[in-house]
Amino acid sequence: MDEVAGLPFTPTEAAACIALGVLALLISGLMGLLLAALAEEGRLSASGIGLSAMLEALSTGLVTGAAGILLKPVRLRAIALVATVVLVALDLATLGVSGPGVMAVRALAGLPEGVLLWISIGFISRTATPERWAAVLFTGMGLTQLAVATGLSALVLPRFGANGGYLVVAAAAALALPVALFLPSRLGAVAGADAEGSGAPPLRGWIALAGTLFMAASLTAVAIYVIPLGRQAGLSVAVGRTSVSVALACQMAGGALATAIAGRVRYIHVFWVCAAVFLATWGVYAVHAPAWLFVTMSGLAGLATFVAGPFLVPMTIEADPSRRAAMQSGAVQLLAGAFGPLLAALAVSERNIHGVLILAVVLQAAGLAVATALHRTTAAPEV
Repeated sequence: MDEVAGLPFTPTEAAACIALGVLALLISGLMGLLLAALAEEGRLSASGIGLSAMLEALSTGLVTGAAGILLKPVRLRAIALVATVVLVALDLATLGVSGPGVMAVRALAGLPEGVLLWISIGFISRTATPERWAAVLFTGMGLTQLAVATGLSALVLPRFGANGGYLVVAAAAALALPVALFLPSRLGAVAGADAEGSGAPPLRGWIALAGTLFMAASLTAVAIYVIPLGRQAGLSVAVGRTSVSVALACQMAGGALATAIAGRVRYIHVFWVCAAVFLATWGVYAVHAPAWLFVTMSGLAGLATFVAGPFLVPMTIEADPSRRAAMQSGAVQLLAGAFGPLLAALAVSERNIHGVLILAVVLQAAGLAVATALHRTTAAPEV
C-alpha cells in the first residue's frame, strides 16, 4: 500500500511499466553492432557511427526529460500505443536509408523511445524504493540486450546484414503494443515532490554531475567503436561482435558485484580500480592484440562499467547531501550517451579510429580528477 504515491499499482501494471522501459532501452546495447554493420556495408561512415549514436541518445534523453516536465501522466496506454507504432515505423524506415538518412531516422526514433522511457521512469519515481525498481529495470535491460546481441551476432547479421538487425529491433519494439494494454491508465503525484530535495543542485552538485558526465561519456565513446577498433587491430568482424556480447554478459556480473560491495567500499576506490581496468582495455584496443585478449579485456571493461555505474550516485550525494544532484544523475548519464559519441565522431577518421581512445583517456582522467577532488574536500575536517 505504501509502495507508491497515490493509488497502488498492481503487479501486472508494475511489470508492464518495467517491460516498457526494457523495450525502450533495448537499442542502447545494440548500437555498436548495428551501426558498425551499416558501416561495413558502406551505408555509414566511421564518423557517422558516432553521430548516429549521439543523435538517437540525445533525442531520447531530451524527450524523456521534456515529457516529465510538460506531459501529465494520464492516458498512458494510448500514449504508449501511439509511440510504439511510430517507433516500429521508424525502425523499418532504417532499412531503406544510408548516410545522413540513417542519422535522421535514428534521431527521430529517439523521440518515441523517450516517451516510452518516460512512462517507465515515471513509475519508478513514484515507488517508495526507486533504487530497487531501477535495479530491476537495468537487470532486465542487460539480460535482454545480451540475448538479442548474441542472436544478432550469431544468426542475423552474418546472413541478413544490418537490415536484418533492424527488422529484429522493429519486431522487439512491436512487443510494446500488448505490453501497453496492461499499463496503469495514469500515475499519481511524485512522492516528496514538494520536499526540500527539489530544485537545482548547488555548485558542488553541478561539479559532481560534470564528473559523472566525463566518466560515463568516456565509456560510451569507446563502446560504439569496439568493432571498428577490432578491425583496425587486424581482427575479424566476428571477433568484434563477440566482444560486444561478452561485454554485455559481464555487465550482469558487474551489477551483481556492485550490489555485493555497496556500502562496504568507498566510491573513490571503486572509481580508481575501474579506471585502471578501462585504461588497460583501451591499451589493448590500441595495439594488434590477439583475439582472445581483445575479447577478454572487453569483458573486463563491461564488468567494470556496471561496477562503477551505481557508485556515481553516492558521489553526488556526498557532494550534495540535499540529493538534488542525485536526482539528476540518471539524466546526465543519458546525456553522456550522446556527448561521448559526438566527441568520438570528431576524434576518428576513416583510416584511424584510435583517436577515440585518446579522447576516452582524457575524459576518464577529467572525471576521476573531479571525483577525487570532491572526495578529498568533503573528507577534509573543517577548521
